[in-house]
Amino acid sequence: MKWRLRLMMLFEFAIWGAWYVTVGTWLGQTLHFSGKEIGAVAGTTAIGAMISPLFVGLLADRLFDTRRVLVVLHLIGALLLVVAAQQSAFPVVYATLLAYSLCYMPTLALTASLAMRHIKDPQEEFGAIRVFGTIGWIVVGLIVGAWGVEATASPLLLAAGLSLAMAIYCVTLPPTPPLARNTRFELRHALPLESLHLLRDRSMAVFALASFLICIPLQFYYAFTNLYLNEIGVVNAAGKMTGGQMSELFCMLLIPWFFRRLGVKYMLAAGMLAWVVRYAMFAYGATGELMWMLWLGIVLHGICFDFFFVVGQIYIDREAPPALRAATQGLITFLTYGLGMFVGSWLSGLVVDTYAHTDAQGVATHDWRAIWTIAGACAAFVLVLFVLLFKDRKATVAHPVTDAA
Repeated sequence: MKWRLRLMMLFEFAIWGAWYVTVGTWLGQTLHFSGKEIGAVAGTTAIGAMISPLFVGLLADRLFDTRRVLVVLHLIGALLLVVAAQQSAFPVVYATLLAYSLCYMPTLALTASLAMRHIKDPQEEFGAIRVFGTIGWIVVGLIVGAWGVEATASPLLLAAGLSLAMAIYCVTLPPTPPLARNTRFELRHALPLESLHLLRDRSMAVFALASFLICIPLQFYYAFTNLYLNEIGVVNAAGKMTGGQMSELFCMLLIPWFFRRLGVKYMLAAGMLAWVVRYAMFAYGATGELMWMLWLGIVLHGICFDFFFVVGQIYIDREAPPALRAATQGLITFLTYGLGMFVGSWLSGLVVDTYAHTDAQGVATHDWRAIWTIAGACAAFVLVLFVLLFKDRKATVAHPVTDAA
């Protein structure tokens, strides 16, 4: 059973990694979309993350077997990706990928809930299952990079094929009927409103605010790094970017060691500091002799993600009452992957457009040093705000739960 669930996670995240990393390059270099348009397309997943709790709470928890919901969503998703790959006008591309994101983003929660239903001890066993999602992201990134199709729609078609394969595979998964079939659906079951009173605590409020704010400069990385690397002439950029996920796997192993020595506050601060350093590396790095700076910026992803987002999940699990842990995790997910990345998509697109230039041949170029400096300054502001205002009342975590993404 565990290997069946691991394969499910591998497919699930390979789909996302196949198209999301390189879509900005296709939109910018081939379709000549503006920075705001590229940012808007990158932000479709954020809209999906904000809306998906309602969708998941109604369908999978109360109406249908989780397997069937996954099959339908991935089949529709495969069709929408094929349609998106044929388009060249921004309104149609945006609308199609928004519809796709509304189908795909709920499947992240659905696959996690399905896996946890079929293992005995989720706290101990889920991490070893979920890590295969990161492996799937790495594998597909290496394939796209080696294929040399980053500026084309081929990654979308690859994602469509993987989505179709995932839909077929989900048919073979064990039955997972809804647990709340006979209970009445209420809005509070889908939206984490009941956890809002936890924000009365200063440290929890500061953590929630910092989580939202750090996702604004974070979206510069997700939306524009591949375009940046391709524009400055980095070969096999998509393949090189998988170094970030590889470092993520390594840093996951270091979390318990650092917890004992740094505690929650300084691990969270280290995660935010890594974003500042990453953007400094991108601002001043280049191909040739300065390629090491680009490599460093990429491999810092492990600290950037694990030391803030994973440690943040552990902090919530420790601080929130047991009855509100799931709701509070949902609230932070809404603030980060939803609202924060949505704002970041808009702001990053605006900044990229501000520093865009067109040469005599009509080819668009950008002042990437200015762009990454602004992103780094935003991350630095959040870091200072957090260090000054956040106070950790406990020095250790009794039962850390690790996860990768």
